[in-house]
Amino acid sequence: MTQSRLSSFYEVCFNIMIGYSINFVANLVLIPLFLHTSVPLLANFLMGLPYTAIAIIRQYVIRRYFNARLRAAAQKLAGDTTP
Repeated sequence: MTQSRLSSFYEVCFNIMIGYSINFVANLVLIPLFLHTSVPLLANFLMGLPYTAIAIIRQYVIRRYFNARLRAAAQKLAGDTTP
């Protein structure tokens, strides 16, 4: 059984939201430690948005690639030749 595109997208978004939240808090702690300056909350939030979009696209493409490979392998094992 393969994962639908919509399910893949939901999983990717949920995973990225968790990662974004962790990184947002980490930036609040780590930037002042290493750069000896603070970053306003809005700037911290906005800086993460492009990286979040890139991460969603990256993870979705990888998820769909491996899903297709798994399906192809299962069909090959089953002797099914339909695409």
